[in-house]
Amino acid sequence: MTVERGVRLMAGFMVLLSLALAHYVSVYWLWLTAFVSLNLVQSAFTNWCPAMAIFRAMGMKDAGCGIGK
Repeated sequence: MTVERGVRLMAGFMVLLSLALAHYVSVYWLWLTAFVSLNLVQSAFTNWCPAMAIFRAMGMKDAGCGIGK
C-alpha cells in the first residue's frame, strides 16, 4: 500500500467512525469529521499532512508516476 492510499483509507475510516459515534454517542463527534475534511483540503494545497509523515515512518512508499503501478 502506498502513502497516498493509506491517507485516503484512514480519512475514509475516520469519517465513517465519527458519523457512527455522532449517531450513537454524541453529535459533537461531527467535529472529528470537520477536522478530517479540513485536513484533506489543506493537504490538497500543500501535499503534506501528519498522516503522510507517520505512514512514511512506518515504511510505506510514495506512489510512483510510472504506468502500471
